[in-house]
Amino acid sequence: MNHKAELGEFLRSRRARLGPEEAGLRTYGERRRVPGLRREELAQLAGVSADYYVRFEQGRTGNVSHEIVEAVAGALRLGGDEREHLHRLVQAAQGASTRRSPALGSAAQGSAAPADAYAVPQEVRPGLRRLLESMPHTPAFIAGWRTEILAWNPLFAALVVDPGARPPADRSKARLVFLDAEVRGGRFVNWEAKARDTVAYLRLAAGRHPGDPAFAALIGELGEGSADFRRLWAEHEVRDKTHGGYHVRHPELGVFTLAYESFRVADDADQLLITYTAEAGSPSEAGLRILAEQTESAGSDRYLTEGVRYRA
Repeated sequence: MNHKAELGEFLRSRRARLGPEEAGLRTYGERRRVPGLRREELAQLAGVSADYYVRFEQGRTGNVSHEIVEAVAGALRLGGDEREHLHRLVQAAQGASTRRSPALGSAAQGSAAPADAYAVPQEVRPGLRRLLESMPHTPAFIAGWRTEILAWNPLFAALVVDPGARPPADRSKARLVFLDAEVRGGRFVNWEAKARDTVAYLRLAAGRHPGDPAFAALIGELGEGSADFRRLWAEHEVRDKTHGGYHVRHPELGVFTLAYESFRVADDADQLLITYTAEAGSPSEAGLRILAEQTESAGSDRYLTEGVRYRA
């Protein structure tokens, strides 16, 4: 990825969504050729010269201070995830990319990580495998930073998608959402919302792992295979996966109304445990019980076994 281009595109997209009136600037009814704030207006709000901001947006400033980045983020009214993303884009554009810590699975500032650093497999700990196995009535899976499904339990496979029925290279939530006919064809009732959430998370992950060649290849594959992905990627929305809800359509039991919660693994922040639950006493909760019974009676342990053996 061109890190300077990514920085410029992100900043331009954030400027375009913020009008001068919203930012507290006075206008005099003049016609504006582009939506949102002009560069000189943003520079004024951030307390820097217009020339400096132009170079900042183009990634041509060296050793940008934390305070300057925060001033720009404040002027653009960025949220927490967007602020983190901006800091990482600035680091990458300056050649001081983030690097992945194998021990902690977290990102730290420093020299750019070599490409082979990302070839280290993501391991799913035995304790996490047992945790998935201990939740037979809760659909759950573990995802890596490229949205690859690293492990899952039988109820997730029965309700949402069966990763074990697909080649390891296709066990990515992003690939499933945009390129898999079964999932794209109606598994999520509001597919657009699911797609937006997926792309927003991928944008955040791209900032955290700017030197990952496999991640860059994934983005290229999605862009080539899906016009919807290209459309959403160009919007530069940035959002972490924390909690929310989806309507999931099961081919036999109908639509489930579910809430999801995401939990970062303590010793590997690049792994997420994601669970789906239904409101107590709801038809969806009853449907989950029925599906869990069907899954248990069918002896679907193979889903969990194949899942925990798979490595990214």
